Amino acid sequence: MTKGHPFHKDKFFRIFDQLVADEDSCVTEYTHVEQPAAQHFFDPVAAEPWDVFVMYDMPGIEFADSAERTSGIDPVTFHDPPERMVEGSRALLEQGKGMVFLHHAIAGWPKWEEWAHVIGGRFHYQPAQLRGVDYPDSGYRHEVEQVIDVVDPEHPIVAGIPPSFEILDEAYLLPVMEDLVDPILRSQHSFTSENFYSADLAIRGKGNTNEGWAHPTGSNLVGWVKHAGNSPVAYIQFGDGPSQYAEPIYGRLIGNAITWANDEASHEWARQRRATTGRYS
Repeated sequence: MTKGHPFHKDKFFRIFDQLVADEDSCVTEYTHVEQPAAQHFFDPVAAEPWDVFVMYDMPGIEFADSAERTSGIDPVTFHDPPERMVEGSRALLEQGKGMVFLHHAIAGWPKWEEWAHVIGGRFHYQPAQLRGVDYPDSGYRHEVEQVIDVVDPEHPIVAGIPPSFEILDEAYLLPVMEDLVDPILRSQHSFTSENFYSADLAIRGKGNTNEGWAHPTGSNLVGWVKHAGNSPVAYIQFGDGPSQYAEPIYGRLIGNAITWANDEASHEWARQRRATTGRYS
């Protein structure tokens, strides 16, 4: 599922073409659908033909163009999800559909806090409240050289991944609900304000600056798993552009995450995790 954030389509979908071509991959076919049409599939009946949902979208956010910003219109408008989509999502999660979220998908539906709980965190384009805490707008930084450490080497998502690897990618400074997730990957980057730029300033035409902006020190978690309802859920923060798409490690992480989210053992894990924690997500 895509749309809401620009990306290089052909190069992104090569990842999935390669997974389909790989005889060792569990991905035999995939279907691409854009927002808002994607909302139709958050329904147990409509979703039945697919095993796993992979979100690389950013719904619920509408950006003003440069001319509109110049005329004084707010740079961004946030929209509530349709009630049908809310109800359908809950039903789908009760059913246990596997979910994989990538990169900017963590910014989706900013007015629907329940969605942030499904993913395990949220990127804010403007100051917002999450779990009763007031946050400034989130931070971003492109082309960050990061060393990534695997913190759960036994997890299937990191099968075939080195215990530590380097990646050049965009990093986010945002609130992560560490108490709700099981960590898989951590970055050695320093997640402090001076190493990031303000998202709000960027959408106001002042990109790549943190002047007058500060954010609490953030989590260095860049990959995790959790449950939502009875669904196994994974989030991988990587994936800003073509150079990242071409990284074999990134493709393997996505393939592993899809395999994990489709595995019956993962569904049983999600059901047991829900029962043990007593939490919906």
